[in-house]
Amino acid sequence: MRLEEEIVQQNFDSDYHKAAVNIIYTSNWLTDIHSKTIKPYNITIQQFNILRILRGQYPKVVNLKLIKRRMLDKMSDVSRLIERLREKELVERKICPSDRRHMDVIITEKGLNLLNKLDEDIAKINSLFDTLNQEEVNTLNKLLDKLRG
Repeated sequence: MRLEEEIVQQNFDSDYHKAAVNIIYTSNWLTDIHSKTIKPYNITIQQFNILRILRGQYPKVVNLKLIKRRMLDKMSDVSRLIERLREKELVERKICPSDRRHMDVIITEKGLNLLNKLDEDIAKINSLFDTLNQEEVNTLNKLLDKLRG
């Protein structure tokens, strides 16, 4: 559906203004779909992001700095999110043996199983991009990368 129909706005200041609104609208649309998909699993998008980061590093332990650097939401309180995941037994955290000021985190078997269950649901979300062909997806990625500089 066209943006003008979705937000009931016919005129934008410029095509650049429309592009900015379109990106924000689409980001919120995708975030909402992800939120609804993971809600039955009792985790947030930020917690899901951390679990995926940890699965990508598994079986290695990961420190909080690496997690923070890889987070999609840079404003997240990683320590608090890790604690919530620990309470749900989805991650384990331990004091780093080489530097007691740091915390090492690893995903648990329960966390890996949760992500395995979610993989099919996330594949359905990713299939929303099937409306674009490979060249269009590549162009979209290049344009978004270019926009962010």
